[in-house]
Amino acid sequence: MLPPLLDHLRRRRRGYLALCACLVLGLAPERPDRSPGPQLAAVLERDFLSVQTRNTPTTYYEGRQGPTGFEYELMRRFADHLGVSLTLDADHNIAGVPEAVRTEGDMGAAALPLDPSREGLIFSRPIMPLQPLLVYRRGLPPPEDIDDLVGLEIGTLTDTGTDRVMRELQADHPRLSWKESDDIEVAALLGQVADGALDAAVVFEHQFRLNRLFFPEVEDGFRLGRPLSLAWAFPTGQGLGLVREANRFLTDLQGSGLLSRLETRYFGRDDYLEYVGARTFIGHVHERLPEYDGLFRAAARQTGFDWKLLAAVGYQESHWRPEATSPTGVRGLMMLTNATASDLDVDDRLDPAQSIDGGARYLRELKDRLPESITGEDRLFMALAAYNVGLGHLYDARRLTEMQGGDPDAWTDVREALPLLQEREWYSKTRYGYARGGEPVIYVRNIRRYYEILAYVDRSQQQFHQLNARRPEASETGIFDLVPPSS
Repeated sequence: MLPPLLDHLRRRRRGYLALCACLVLGLAPERPDRSPGPQLAAVLERDFLSVQTRNTPTTYYEGRQGPTGFEYELMRRFADHLGVSLTLDADHNIAGVPEAVRTEGDMGAAALPLDPSREGLIFSRPIMPLQPLLVYRRGLPPPEDIDDLVGLEIGTLTDTGTDRVMRELQADHPRLSWKESDDIEVAALLGQVADGALDAAVVFEHQFRLNRLFFPEVEDGFRLGRPLSLAWAFPTGQGLGLVREANRFLTDLQGSGLLSRLETRYFGRDDYLEYVGARTFIGHVHERLPEYDGLFRAAARQTGFDWKLLAAVGYQESHWRPEATSPTGVRGLMMLTNATASDLDVDDRLDPAQSIDGGARYLRELKDRLPESITGEDRLFMALAAYNVGLGHLYDARRLTEMQGGDPDAWTDVREALPLLQEREWYSKTRYGYARGGEPVIYVRNIRRYYEILAYVDRSQQQFHQLNARRPEASETGIFDLVPPSS
């Protein structure tokens, strides 16, 4: 056992070092004073926490089960930790969040990089690393180091932290130049690369993993600089009670392993809607489908669909695995949400018979709820898209189609508008906001291909050659400011 005096001195030294570290990082130090301070007291008094955020896939958006997103999950849990409800203001781009935190909200959670130089803000402890990544258009000579970037048209986003990394790199590489914008989000930036408007872009690694499925023309290059840190922002001058509670909450979340599991759930996969080769699919046709084709046929008789279409939906949803569970919690062979299953009186989502019957009835319900002006195959394809992204987001896409002069009753026009739900310029004009609009386009395309294969097998029962899926097209625009070489 340490002598009492030595133990006391060591405890004081640890506290001093912790305080220094907090000051260097711009974090709120833990102080002996445990008073809540005016901000935390106000939050508890009014019984809700007001958060400034962004409508993006890495932060917060409306998914099939309602609000979702990595930081939304953390915000919701933090509000529960405080014992209050949660209110969000998501009508911001990243450049607008800090000022909104200073003047309006209790805190900001919007994929913000920890930046001690920001006036009027104090940051929480780091939540997760943000690794800048150079991505480039397929077909270009693969860049291997920073010198290879000179002369390329490179884009990044203002105030995200990647622009700060580029300026730090320019100090040692003065010929480096790039464009930056605060009017677009990551999906639009990657679209610029895919379309050839840019040669390359600098984004964070987890953002690219989340979006790469929709931009197969974009390749990952190499990491740039040291990782930054994701953190929450709080206004100064309001006491440290709320910041302390956030730090305590995040520390406990990390210690329990839940923070790591949430990172993996939201950012650890980039193959949620992977293209499956035809040979793999036909193998499953022979090995898995015979166990369930009677159930698909029975559900088809009850709902009026072709059984092969329902089977194609089931394969796209779960690869005909009755125990399947997605990262967002939808379950079963037809991947029903808990709310949808309840509405359909499905007691056990993992029971193949109940799941197939419920999924077929849900698809029929969606198809019947569409406007009568949508007819033929267009009606079926839009019902399938709504099964994936939700009826509200489909209606938003139809409205965007009209705004662009297209036909909201034609799937060929609506599928061009759906990816716009990933762009702030467009989703800010809709009722339901951000959606991963590229997913239903791929979803419908895959189901059509699986149906075609099943129809072929059903007719001939012969082997076939692997089919190549056509990837979605991306067309994004944005306004950039040029950052010229420094010499």
